[in-house]
Amino acid sequence: MLAAVLHGPGDLRYEECPAPAPGPGEVLIAVRATGVCGSDIPRVLGGAAHFYPLILGHEFAGVVAELGPGATGVSVGDRVAVAPLVPCHTCPQCQRGRYSMCPHYRFIGSSRHGGLAQYAAVPAINCVRLDDSVSFAQAAMIEPSTVALHGLRVGGYRGGGRVAILGGGTVGLYAAQWARILGAKTVTVIDVAAHRLEVARLFGADNVLDSRTPGLTDAVSELTSGDGFDHVFETAGAVATQNLALELVGRGGAITLIGNAHADPAFPAARFELLNRKEVTLTASWMSYSAPFPGVEWSDTAFYSATGALRWSPDLLHEGTGRPLAEAPAAFQLFANGGVNGKLLFVQDET
Repeated sequence: MLAAVLHGPGDLRYEECPAPAPGPGEVLIAVRATGVCGSDIPRVLGGAAHFYPLILGHEFAGVVAELGPGATGVSVGDRVAVAPLVPCHTCPQCQRGRYSMCPHYRFIGSSRHGGLAQYAAVPAINCVRLDDSVSFAQAAMIEPSTVALHGLRVGGYRGGGRVAILGGGTVGLYAAQWARILGAKTVTVIDVAAHRLEVARLFGADNVLDSRTPGLTDAVSELTSGDGFDHVFETAGAVATQNLALELVGRGGAITLIGNAHADPAFPAARFELLNRKEVTLTASWMSYSAPFPGVEWSDTAFYSATGALRWSPDLLHEGTGRPLAEAPAAFQLFANGGVNGKLLFVQDET
C-alpha cells in the first residue's frame, strides 16, 4: 500500500510499504479520509513520535475491507469511523468505564500505526458504523467532535444557561454545536481568528467575539446582563484563554478545561483568586470515551451527524478542501510556516 510514513523528525515520506493484516478481533479498514490533529504536529516536526518508522493519523474513517479471526460487530463493506484509543479493557479503570485512564492503553496513529495510509488494521470494537448520508470527510471529524462532547459531559453540562467557548478550532466549534444541541440559552465563541468566528456563526453561535477587542469584559457583561457566563469551555490550551476563563465565568459558574496546555499556566494571584471569590467549579477533560466502549460520545456523534443536527462544512478545512494523501509531506511543512487556516484533511474518497 501507499502511506505517509514518518522516519524521523521532519522526515515524512509518501511511499510504498506493506499493508497490515488484521489480527484476532481486528478488521482491515480501507481508509477514505484522515484529519490532522494538533498533536500530530510535534510528532512530525519535532521529536515527539513514540517510534520510527510510524504511520500517523488518528482522525479517520473508511470502509471495512476484511475481517480478522473472531472479529464481530461489523461486516465487510460497512462505512465506519475509527475510535483511536485501544485500552486493555481489563484493568480497574477500564472496568469503571474510564478507558482513557487505562495505564496500558495504546493509541492508533501514535503508539501503533494509523490512518495516513490506504489501509489500517484496527480492533473491530473501535469501529463506529456510519449512515450512508455521512460523507467520509465529515466522518473524519467525528473524533474531534467526540472530544468536545466528552468535555461537556465531564463538565456536568446538561443544557440551559449562557455558554462560552474559548477557542474556535475544530474542537471548539463542535463544543459550540453540542452546547446548542443540548439546549444552551446562548452560545458565544471567542477567538482571535476572523475565519474561525465566521465558521462559528455558520454553525449557529449566537455571538462571536475577538478576544483582542478592547472592552471585551464590558461586551460580555452586556451579553450576560452583568452575570458572566454560566459555563465556560476552554478548548485552546493557551495561557491567555485559561486566564480569560477566570475573568468571564459568572459567580457560581463552571469552567471545563478541554484544550491541551501548550505552555506552563501562569495566573496573576488576583485573577486566580477569582476561583474562590466566584466559587467556580473547575473540571478537566481527557479524550472522549465512556461505557459501553467507545461510548455515547461516539454513538451520539454518529447519530447527530446523520440527522444533520451536528453540522459539517468544507469551511472547516484549510482552503475549503481535502488534499490527496501524496501531498502529506509538503502539507505538514505548512505548519512550520504558520500557513494553515482550518483543519488539514487528506482524502482518498470524499463521498
